[in-house]
Amino acid sequence: MSKQSYGSCFCFRRMFKLNRAEPPEDVAKLFSQYSENGVMTVEKLHKFLVDFQGEVKATIDDAQAIFHSLKHHHVFQRRGLHFDAFFRYIFGDLNSPLASLGVHQDMTAPLAHYFLYTGHNSYLTGNQLSSDSSIDPIIKALRSGVRVIELDLWPNSKKNDVEVFHGGTMTSPVKLIKCLVAIKENAFYASEYPVIITFEDHLDSLLQAKVAQMVTKTFGDMLFPGTDFQEFPSPESLKKRILISTKPPKESLDSLKEEENNDQKIYCFINNSGRTFANGGGWTKRKNVPIQDKQNETEEEEEEATISEYRDLISVHKVKGKGGLRNLLRDNSKRAARLSLGEQKLQNAVKTYGPDIIRFTQKNLLRVYPKGTRILSSNYNPLVCWTHGVQMVAFNMQGYGKYLWIMHGMFRANGGCGYVKKPDFLLNPGPKNEVFNPIICRQIKKTLKVKVYMGDGWHLEFRRTHFDAFSPPDFFAKLQILGVPADNRKVKTKPIEDEWVPTWNKEFEFPLTVPELALLRIEVRDYNMSGRHDFGGQTCLPVSELRSGIRAIPLYSKKGHKYKYVKLLVRFQFI
Repeated sequence: MSKQSYGSCFCFRRMFKLNRAEPPEDVAKLFSQYSENGVMTVEKLHKFLVDFQGEVKATIDDAQAIFHSLKHHHVFQRRGLHFDAFFRYIFGDLNSPLASLGVHQDMTAPLAHYFLYTGHNSYLTGNQLSSDSSIDPIIKALRSGVRVIELDLWPNSKKNDVEVFHGGTMTSPVKLIKCLVAIKENAFYASEYPVIITFEDHLDSLLQAKVAQMVTKTFGDMLFPGTDFQEFPSPESLKKRILISTKPPKESLDSLKEEENNDQKIYCFINNSGRTFANGGGWTKRKNVPIQDKQNETEEEEEEATISEYRDLISVHKVKGKGGLRNLLRDNSKRAARLSLGEQKLQNAVKTYGPDIIRFTQKNLLRVYPKGTRILSSNYNPLVCWTHGVQMVAFNMQGYGKYLWIMHGMFRANGGCGYVKKPDFLLNPGPKNEVFNPIICRQIKKTLKVKVYMGDGWHLEFRRTHFDAFSPPDFFAKLQILGVPADNRKVKTKPIEDEWVPTWNKEFEFPLTVPELALLRIEVRDYNMSGRHDFGGQTCLPVSELRSGIRAIPLYSKKGHKYKYVKLLVRFQFI
């Protein structure tokens, strides 16, 4: 199916060839079934919504609203819809694959009972080594529903103010106060549910006190006071509140002291502006300057006073795995807290003591972050985390790729509020007090049937030469279920040659043992003999919130922006 040039006239005729989107045969049969004399009345449309689409709560008013939405297109008759109008509705924005339920899950359980939309190094505009630090990615993340923002706190070159940047790298700084103001102004743009700010703290006690004053003054009554929780409060009780999560100040200072006294000598690297960076991060070393002993700068009593100000900010305490990770995971007697693990450490831990991780996350928060080698801000497979109850799967939101698209899909659930309730089996023991094991093969709970009819809208979204200079694209669709290992499956349609409006009419079945954790990922590409198939759009949808029936699925760009016109027509059935 290679694309070759056979002369410019012929090629350009092929390039501009555009067939009208013809309704699938199934849609024509449905219209015939629910209409009389070529007209579908409001009553018949209502019956179609309830009986075929499975919208059991749909009312006559809902059907009437669909009529009114089509009125401006002049595709209806006084007595009802004709076939073109019905097809316009079926392939339109009102017929989305996810129900418009808003926040519909129980939001009164403790925070630990939810997956949280979590960012990593939320201030970076690009890669992890040399990109700018800015408030722009923070604002973008919050406005897209992210609920956990991470800020790395460092002294400025004069040691009299606090900056945010990725330590040991060439990333430029942004002032902490600017980040705090940006969070305040955008925290509840997309969701009323709480925002958690995680501080990675590299400050002495005097600057910690300055942070305490900045945070308190900026957020005022929005700030949830620091406390020790035996059990975390609920998202519902924390609406429009901001919580701070970091190490208690003495632990933070102890960790700084450990770094200073490490057998491997730590040096600073200084750039032209006088800014210092530990261990260089690729910078040229100008002179060796041992890091100063910060605790000797203040008297013990004064230090304790400043420490208390900072401690009073912290409502989600970060704990360290002293005595071994397994002992920490098994110790459920202490206050509710947050533990952070790198992605590789988590992957290793689930192999050895996965059940302990699930028990830990029934009360405590677990945050997993990308490994340090992901310098281009790539991400990792979040399913390993979610299937073990991990709430804070920290992602680089400024990039793109399959795993970030999966993250977008998970948090389209529950009205896009940034909190998704964990399934009961991750929160409660089974009949014999056993803990959920994602690797065990189980009986099939339900089967999802997906029939991919067609796609349309690329000719309105892209220039005619975007996919190929001399012919229309050869689109094919890839479908993938992601969840527990037993449910994972990939399928694809055949490419449809030289069509801007491809019609596949292909049906697939996905047996699901744990549908509560399953996501359906769909991607469209333009086939090319070289194997480099051009990207044509993608989406990811939580299976638990899919609506049955024939639905119009909007596709998204690589960066997660919703296309204005590109859609697929798909039927979902649950058996």
